[in-house]
Amino acid sequence: MKKTGAVYLVGAGPGDPGFITEKGLSRLRICDAVVYDSLASPRLLDEVPDQCRKIHVGKRAGHHSMKQEEINRLLVELAREGLSVVRLKGGDPFVFGRGGEEIIALSKAGIPYEVVSGVTSAVAALASAGIPVTHRAVSRSFHVITGHTAGGGLEPDIDFAALARLEGTLVFLMGLGHLAQIAEALMRAGKEASTPAAVVHGGFDSTVTTVRGQLSDIAARADAALIQPPAVIVVGNAVDILGE
Repeated sequence: MKKTGAVYLVGAGPGDPGFITEKGLSRLRICDAVVYDSLASPRLLDEVPDQCRKIHVGKRAGHHSMKQEEINRLLVELAREGLSVVRLKGGDPFVFGRGGEEIIALSKAGIPYEVVSGVTSAVAALASAGIPVTHRAVSRSFHVITGHTAGGGLEPDIDFAALARLEGTLVFLMGLGHLAQIAEALMRAGKEASTPAAVVHGGFDSTVTTVRGQLSDIAARADAALIQPPAVIVVGNAVDILGE
């Protein structure tokens, strides 16, 4: 009887391959197959064994090459072949990475799995721009919100009234295409138009681009700078800790 393999959900971090953990690298170096996203650094593929199967599944906004249900089935099928499989995901598997859906599918199929946490862009992207998510007497909390639904629209259930009342840092992932809507909704809900805001784009190494402004003008500034995804939106007084 063929032995069932296992799946390792590994967080690759946000772009820069230096963000992956030692544990994540160790799983890559022994895997039989790697199923990877567009946001994972391609340099990490150099770490896998020569005979490893490399399967790209896309997962970048507007350019999904494989549906999530298909990815779930693929992971199960590869493990049933007896393979050691690394599911390499940008950022952290459980921070809007749909890792929860994958472990549910694996669990239902009786496939052993392990989650190897990664560095999330919700923290690392801001750090690359000198923006702390928390800062004494300025931001005692931070809140991470998804900026779009699986269908590509702005999440309809976001409670902007509740978010506008928070004094901590608001971090929106995958929301660049809805930046104007997000800013307008926060202001309608009572957030001051003068609240500092920023958009951080890049691989979080030498390619980082940061656009700063206020809630009232951040969308226009990002448009003028031709910012493209992937990008992280941040709103709150922590944006101005180091000034412009």
